[in-house]
Amino acid sequence: MNYLELQQLIQDYSENTEQLFVQDIPKFIQQAETRIYNFVQLPSLRKNVTGTMTAGNQYISLPDDWLSNYSIAVINPTTLTYTYLLNKDVNFLREAYPTVSNNGSTYQGTPQGTPKYYALFGSQYLNPNEMSLMVAPTPDQAYVLELHYFYYPPTIVQGVINGTTITSAGSLYTPGVYPEVPLTGGNGANATATITVSMTGAVSSVTLNDGGVFYVPGDVLSFNAASIGSGTGSGFTINVTSISNATGTSWLGDNYDPVLFYGAMREAMLFMKQEQDLVTYYENKFQEALAEVKRLGDGLDRGDSYRDGQTKLNINLKGNVVS
Repeated sequence: MNYLELQQLIQDYSENTEQLFVQDIPKFIQQAETRIYNFVQLPSLRKNVTGTMTAGNQYISLPDDWLSNYSIAVINPTTLTYTYLLNKDVNFLREAYPTVSNNGSTYQGTPQGTPKYYALFGSQYLNPNEMSLMVAPTPDQAYVLELHYFYYPPTIVQGVINGTTITSAGSLYTPGVYPEVPLTGGNGANATATITVSMTGAVSSVTLNDGGVFYVPGDVLSFNAASIGSGTGSGFTINVTSISNATGTSWLGDNYDPVLFYGAMREAMLFMKQEQDLVTYYENKFQEALAEVKRLGDGLDRGDSYRDGQTKLNINLKGNVVS
């Protein structure tokens, strides 16, 4: 099932085609995806990247989409041998590999060698929304770092904007910062952004709040002057440089779409303020589907018949499965 099919199914089952409801369907789906991804470890949630460490630097900036680690390995560039790092607290690393000095006065840094441990250190200095790691001992050479980590894959929602470039700053707009300004133009809909207008009346920055749906790279967007300040100004444009999921497909949509559908329908029922029994019905259907996809992601995908044997169930004479 792709996004268009899922969107239509949600409208059909809810019997609701009101503009605000249809506009919020992507949010229902993304809320359902977040619940699923935090409950089941699916193959599509893993990513593997490599990078090169800097000799003498024990801090590592994590990727922007990092959520948690599966494993971290240091690869010796000469011998190509792997050393898998053990997860510890920062205080363990500080205690086990304390700062050393020369004659008690000159700072020499921490002992260096092949890293054996890592700890989640905290936010990056230049990017507070992203995290960094500390390793110990401090690398004594430029080791290759292989990071296997958990992340949220792109949503099934099709054509969400994730990159833009200002092509014309416009003029005569009212200076200020304006959140949730609807963007106009292009092939898609429902994108909003925080617009910052400098004292010169030109747009100085655009920060996306909602990437909308059905946009394509190259779309030229703007906004109505009436949406900000005193309603004056003109000439502002931005180009869409990148989007997520141009095809509207995902691992869940291709392999087990009921869990996406029932999860989104539960959110839709809450949005429509339906009776509690209807909300409970879709929540129960979602939990049933979630249990099935959990069996796939946390069970079948983690073993094989040679190692684990075939799944066996007892049955009675009537052919009913019994536990």
